[in-house]
Amino acid sequence: MSESDSHRRDFLTGKALHQQVRRQGDAIADSLIGHTQASPPDGGDTLRLTTRAMACDFSVIMNGGEHDNVWPASAALDLFHSLEQQLSVYRDDSEVSRLNASAADNARHVEARLFQLLVDSQQLALETEGAFDLTTNPLIELWRTCRSEARAPSDEEVTERLQCVGMHHVALDENHQTVHFTHPGVSINLGAIGKGYALDQAAELLAHEGLAVTLLHGGHSSLLARGDHNRSGGWPVGIGNPLFTNQRLGTIVLKDQAMGTSGSNIQYFRAGGQRYGHILDPRTGWPVENTLSVTVVAPTATLADALSTAFYVMGPAAAEVYCQHHPEVGAIFIPSPRRDRRVLPQIFGIDPQQLFWDAEQIAIESLEP
Repeated sequence: MSESDSHRRDFLTGKALHQQVRRQGDAIADSLIGHTQASPPDGGDTLRLTTRAMACDFSVIMNGGEHDNVWPASAALDLFHSLEQQLSVYRDDSEVSRLNASAADNARHVEARLFQLLVDSQQLALETEGAFDLTTNPLIELWRTCRSEARAPSDEEVTERLQCVGMHHVALDENHQTVHFTHPGVSINLGAIGKGYALDQAAELLAHEGLAVTLLHGGHSSLLARGDHNRSGGWPVGIGNPLFTNQRLGTIVLKDQAMGTSGSNIQYFRAGGQRYGHILDPRTGWPVENTLSVTVVAPTATLADALSTAFYVMGPAAAEVYCQHHPEVGAIFIPSPRRDRRVLPQIFGIDPQQLFWDAEQIAIESLEP
């Protein structure tokens, strides 16, 4: 039995129930709040179940005292493992891996929800002019190989892989629910959308079981808040400092909203004196380094996850235009610090009443109208 399974069994048998309760929102998505221009809502007791899937920790967080909801929450944890088995490109027997291995030869039928995810992803690729694209897997594999060899790829290598990139190479037949890759070498990778998709599926399962007030957490980059915590008007969650990951720039209160964050502050490598991040521009094949991090707020975790990557690639100007045309979406761009070491976020489409900044790290006076 793994350590995580052991912890989970302890929890389900009652041994760890009271150890899961934390005061002042300590268990709320690792939120930490500093000195702000206004006091954020107080956190309350919470109950958390956690499992390891998709190379990160997934958590179901409930209001304190909801021990009767342990079993539905446990079912959500099982769902994360099932979805990893379906979506991972690192498992040869996953549905996505089988699709990658054969869809260039023949059209392949896929599970209904996965098919709809591909349809939605194709639409997002159009809306973002290719900044979001599931077919970057050939580029990801190239850059992974180069990282292991401590080198950057050549222009020729990147150009060759780019021939296989583009959602226009993915033919979706909605009548037969089949997928066909129209160019040899095409393969998909759901790393930029998979965690958010998993959170949305888990939230649907929990709602069906009558658990409508939860915070779902996938790693440190994907969140989905449902209902109200401790009469706070939502769930207060932290906005991370991309340079100092043990600090929080502030707090945002989310209610029936999702949040996704992308950045290359942790996953990167150096070669030839150059720093290369892990977020690739599908249109050029090269890493993007135009900002420290991007946080997106959206109605679903699938959308927030995908757009955080797309906006990171697009940059703030194009993201602002997108938010103007999609008022349900908001974004926070975190640039490099100023000379006084404080940062000036660029904020689009988010109600200022949701945000509580740390005055020691944020140039708050510049955010005021």
